[in-house]
Amino acid sequence: MKRSSLQWIGRHLQGHLFLFETRPRLPAYDSSAGLRLLLIFILLEGVVGPRLSLFRVLGLPLPPAWLRVPILLMLTIILIPIFARVRLGQIGLYPLPDWGVTEKSYLIQVLLIANVVFGFLFAERLRMIFADPGFWWRPAALIILTNFLWGFHQELVYRGILQTELMRRWGSLVGILASNFLFTFGPLHFYHFSGPVPGQALPMFTGIFLTGLFFGVLFKRSGNLAIVGVLHGLGNSYIDGLGALGR
Repeated sequence: MKRSSLQWIGRHLQGHLFLFETRPRLPAYDSSAGLRLLLIFILLEGVVGPRLSLFRVLGLPLPPAWLRVPILLMLTIILIPIFARVRLGQIGLYPLPDWGVTEKSYLIQVLLIANVVFGFLFAERLRMIFADPGFWWRPAALIILTNFLWGFHQELVYRGILQTELMRRWGSLVGILASNFLFTFGPLHFYHFSGPVPGQALPMFTGIFLTGLFFGVLFKRSGNLAIVGVLHGLGNSYIDGLGALGR
């Protein structure tokens, strides 16, 4: 096989080894912008709450998930450039034309593999859903889309905002571990401590931590937040979205 052919194949496979096109791995904003990013994180996760728990505290009606998730996502996207004065590209959200070949190829490959695996695991539920000719006009599509956006939002907050800033302050290793610790045990997943099944919390948190660690390392190596956001969203769509439809 010619050397050029091997190089071409390598470019399409090296993403699985966390080897991506070279781009700046450290944020280019200053410490004051970093502080404002942390304030956005504290506002969204600590004050408002990832599921708008502030509404319950104030005695306000809680918007349905299909409404509150897009609102939280858009609010985050607006606050980053306007309040923190940080460009979205500085936290890893690049327009598609700026993606490298390896990034595009890796995402496509992983999406294909993930859909095959999830499709096999959820085959019975998928048959049940698609047997309904009115599927796309029923709540099913909205539930699946909402869960996809929810997964993307989590990556925007915990990897894009928090991990980026903590890596800038403390370095890659501590930044990834600290942000993933908060992702696992913070407000987003704290409700698992009160799960109905005794002993369920430990395996649940182990799975969340390992998944978050994978996303954290992938984001660090690729510098591309959209990749981890899409993959997280896809997992949410199957696990939480189809899970909700099955109940």
